[in-house]
Amino acid sequence: MLGFLKTATDWVLEKEQEAAKECVVNAEDVQKQIDILEAKRAQLRKKFEEEDTEFGHVLSRLSLIKANANQCETK
Repeated sequence: MLGFLKTATDWVLEKEQEAAKECVVNAEDVQKQIDILEAKRAQLRKKFEEEDTEFGHVLSRLSLIKANANQCETK
């Protein structure tokens, strides 16, 4: 499904580029699209960083638990 969406997006962007070359596209409209995508990208990056921090916390705790378990095996 993701491949289809990428192909469809690429096709639409190609058509937009062709229209821009024909002076049919309004640059202000394109800037609005750019602004929306940049905002969405910033949101996704922030969410990723928050989730990555949480994964790091869980991994650290699991590593400590594993170290404790390993100590039990060597006794």
